[in-house]
Amino acid sequence: MGRVQLVIPDEDRDRFVHQARRESMTLSASIRAAAQQRLHQQKRDRLFGGTADLEEFFRECDALDGPAEEPDWEEHVAVINESRLRGASGT
Repeated sequence: MGRVQLVIPDEDRDRFVHQARRESMTLSASIRAAAQQRLHQQKRDRLFGGTADLEEFFRECDALDGPAEEPDWEEHVAVINESRLRGASGT
């Protein structure tokens, strides 16, 4: 197994240790988990590689919480126009 040495400010180390303990992990395990999560996220952020990737994307979208139905087009246009009048987004 490889060994990595980090040089970080004491404040960061203390915060990282505290968070690791809250998750019942060692600092080392917590840092590894964070690195793995980052790699996984970057893999998910890549471009679609084909039809299977696109289908998986839509399956994940369907699993997200949200309204059962999209607003109709007139409602979208009304929100856009109101936002333009106010000069700010309502989202």
